[in-house]
Amino acid sequence: MIKAIPQIEPAALLVHLRPVIELTEDQFFELCQINQDLRIERTAEGDLVIMPPEGGETGNRSAVLGSFLTQWALQDGTGVTFGSSTGFTLPNGAMRAPDAAWVRRSRLATLTADQKQKFLPLCPDFVAEIRSPTDRLNSLQEKMQEYLDNGTQLGWLIDPPSRVVYVYRPNRAVERLEHPATLTGDAVLPGFGVDLQIIWEPAF
Repeated sequence: MIKAIPQIEPAALLVHLRPVIELTEDQFFELCQINQDLRIERTAEGDLVIMPPEGGETGNRSAVLGSFLTQWALQDGTGVTFGSSTGFTLPNGAMRAPDAAWVRRSRLATLTADQKQKFLPLCPDFVAEIRSPTDRLNSLQEKMQEYLDNGTQLGWLIDPPSRVVYVYRPNRAVERLEHPATLTGDAVLPGFGVDLQIIWEPAF
């Protein structure tokens, strides 16, 4: 009898560059452009985090959350949404690409045309990360704290395997929500809400 082995998403790969290689911002951007099949982030220490494409369920969850956020943002009009392929260079030097992000238009208006074409040199006002089967929870929690330390006003870490959501806000303890049915955007995203049932159980 042949036992089927479930397929899971491959884990991320960490590549140390310093002190051998020191990439400039433009060099790092070009490196990502010529390796578009890979999802690449950079830590504040200059290490590259190479992540393969998402699996089906994780990709669907990211797309659904992003579509909900975009629909709300188009009606609200005060900010712009970005998907999981968008890179943000944080004040600490890290480059991160959250699964979903939102930035106030007033902050984007200060960027030059060249800056808008590359990784955006700011930390989003809102970020969301969705844990995939191979993501280590503590690594994602550290990333969420990094967003907060660099200026994020609201962050969601959504963990589908346990159906738990961690909510990050400045100067407040992390809120852990077990099996929540919905999420709301607080004062940062007024009027925004998500029915989590479609996140917990992808429709395919």
